[in-house]
Amino acid sequence: MSYWQELSIEEKIRQILQEVPDAAPEHHLGYAYLTAYQIAIEFVKRFPDDAAQLGFPIGGTGIGQRNSLAQYLARQLSRNINAGKLNDVEGGFLSNLHLHDISFDVDGGAIHSSLTNTDYTLSMFRLKS
Repeated sequence: MSYWQELSIEEKIRQILQEVPDAAPEHHLGYAYLTAYQIAIEFVKRFPDDAAQLGFPIGGTGIGQRNSLAQYLARQLSRNINAGKLNDVEGGFLSNLHLHDISFDVDGGAIHSSLTNTDYTLSMFRLKS
């Protein structure tokens, strides 16, 4: 059994997406998107033992390794959406066009995306309305 299943990560991410503070599912644009970084940060905050078991740093520039929690979560969400296993979540991308930097607050510090100014886009996910 994979960690994804063993730790019920899908359900935990669904909970995170459902409880986005500025989400307005009744608005015609629906729930707000969260980047994979934002999901990873919130996952670590809410489920520190699970995050420790996965063993990935959140991500960002300068982490010193190729794999990150943000990357793992984005990959799993994308695969499950594509396979039709996750019908109530949708994904998208934030373009790097005119985007110099994007940073995320973590424990009084900041994590800067390693994807800005690259050929890669930031993955974003939300609950479907």
